[in-house]
Amino acid sequence: MNNSRRNFLKVAGISAFAFSSGLAALAPEKVGAAAIGKYEKGSKALDAKRWAMVIDTRRFASPADYKPLIEACHSAHNVPFIPAADGSGREHVQGIKWLWLDKYEQTFTDDMNAQLPAKVRNGSYPLLCNHCTNPPCVRVCPTQATYKMQDGIVAMDYHRCIGCRFCMAGCPYGARSFNFMDPRKHLADPVPNPAYPTRMIGVVEKCTFCAERLAVGKLPACVEASDGAVLFGDLEDPNSTVRKALAENYSIRRKPSLGTQPGVYYLI
Repeated sequence: MNNSRRNFLKVAGISAFAFSSGLAALAPEKVGAAAIGKYEKGSKALDAKRWAMVIDTRRFASPADYKPLIEACHSAHNVPFIPAADGSGREHVQGIKWLWLDKYEQTFTDDMNAQLPAKVRNGSYPLLCNHCTNPPCVRVCPTQATYKMQDGIVAMDYHRCIGCRFCMAGCPYGARSFNFMDPRKHLADPVPNPAYPTRMIGVVEKCTFCAERLAVGKLPACVEASDGAVLFGDLEDPNSTVRKALAENYSIRRKPSLGTQPGVYYLI
């Protein structure tokens, strides 16, 4: 048995044990500071009825233009870069991603318009958790480790995650990553952001719309790094920047036919 298979079975065994013997200990009233839906908000916290993101892809000429956004996101949340074992410098196939790029056909699979401009059809697009109005990941999570907040953000409680990966199977956007190996071994010392918790082997993680930054009055890290190309605001407020941008421009979302109602819009 090779090492990768042995490590996988080891993590799976730990997850199964936690699931079979620990569910009673995960009742919401016993979780304490990590209780469901609890983010300690400061006096300057940003609030919304339904947070949404609008990405103006017309402002990005090449994949390199997205690099500052990805670096800002991953640095703010201590997302590790796990190199491939072949020494190529590429990322490991089981690497962790919160914000990443992919081609048009992988991003907008529902689109049937064959007459799009070549720039659009051949472009790269940023992918992240869509913070759906109807998130299937929340419905399938057996421990409520993934849950929907009142402002529409689909958040994660790493302490409740048992590594079953049901949420990964339920997510139609591939927005979740599983820590098959210890991510802390691939972080700088000291970690990029000591204020944000690191994760452990055997848990799932993803973008959280920077809920921890919103709680102290800051916009998401990728929004701050985008120089106005990524907008963030209250979808329920007709005077918000996102509503105005959507009213004045043509936008699309990923896999709208599934009925999940994604909270991430793309201006094309």
